[in-house]
Amino acid sequence: MLVVRLGAMGDILHALPAITALRKVHPAWKIDWAVEPRWLPLLTAEPENAVPGASRGLARPLVDQIHLVPSKEWGKRPFRRQTIDEIRGLRGDLRAADYEAVLDLQGAIRSAVVSRFAGCGRVIGEAEPRETAAKWLFTERIETVGSHVIEQDVELASAVAGDLLMPAVPLLPVDEQAEEWCDQLRDLNGAIERGRPVLLIHPGGGWGAKRWPAERYGAVAEEFSGRGGMVLVNAGPGEEALAASVLAAASGQASVVSCSLSQLISLTRRVSVVVGGDTGPLHLACALGKPVVGVYGPTDPKRNGPFGSRFRVLRNPESRQDHTRREQPEAGLLTIYPQAVMAAVIELMIEERRATRGEIEISRQDGEYESEPGSGDDLNVRPSSSSVIDARRS
Repeated sequence: MLVVRLGAMGDILHALPAITALRKVHPAWKIDWAVEPRWLPLLTAEPENAVPGASRGLARPLVDQIHLVPSKEWGKRPFRRQTIDEIRGLRGDLRAADYEAVLDLQGAIRSAVVSRFAGCGRVIGEAEPRETAAKWLFTERIETVGSHVIEQDVELASAVAGDLLMPAVPLLPVDEQAEEWCDQLRDLNGAIERGRPVLLIHPGGGWGAKRWPAERYGAVAEEFSGRGGMVLVNAGPGEEALAASVLAAASGQASVVSCSLSQLISLTRRVSVVVGGDTGPLHLACALGKPVVGVYGPTDPKRNGPFGSRFRVLRNPESRQDHTRREQPEAGLLTIYPQAVMAAVIELMIEERRATRGEIEISRQDGEYESEPGSGDDLNVRPSSSSVIDARRS
């Protein structure tokens, strides 16, 4: 079968629990994936020119063959000979694979067109996709009832063979070179060896309305560091100035990290807790089972929020869902202060410490929760009340 989920980062991560569940129920199936090239590291640690059909393993744990679909680049130059040749090549490859089913988890016109390229008699998609016109390209339209997009994707995946699937802990690649890069981060590994908890902050976001102010992230970083922890600030592509603003607001009590997506996966595996807005790296932390604090504004955490790990979501109840690409932070975000975020971090660290000691039972959608080093024993934490909204799903 073929999975079509071209992007973006958070959306692919939201699709992984469904496809992982399908893989566990049908381990012998050939499951391929069509994806934008920039998100390839979420599926494999192998280079783009890796030999197709190689066996799955740590570097590529979930899918068999990957079809690269640079649709955004095609959109910039739709009439060039190169674009036309690449589209024809993709169509030929998909038809040659002779898929028995295609699962469109994107629900967009471009993903539906790619799904149709396969020439398969079964193209499965949502009855009410994100782009309404896409449904007319589906041969099977599935009514979903889940509120979270992960639940909806699981319902779609269940329709492939009539299974009753549950979200599974995602399988993400292990990149040896990225692991070696992490091994060279002496301050990070020194902190872990000494049992210091490590906070990873993601101040970025798809657009300004989703971004909590940099100075508030800086205040959280400064307090966490003052309590004995280590703070890393991720600078995604084009976010270097934003990360520098966080560092300045933290009075230098943090370190900025710029890295590739593969390196970010490896880095996130090693940290203790993650704070950020509705952005791909926050969903990556959830996929890796890390405790997260999500600071939300115009997007709905019930649909796009953290899922599958221990978390807290902070959101003003008066914030309304709005995907307008405004540059200024949404008004509700500005009512969330560093004290509330830090209180949420502390609560999660205490829960992690208690879980490590076996005082409370931890469960996830699939498998057991495994705590990591630096879970809070050396952080100066104390229970405290806060305005944290616990949106954890049972």
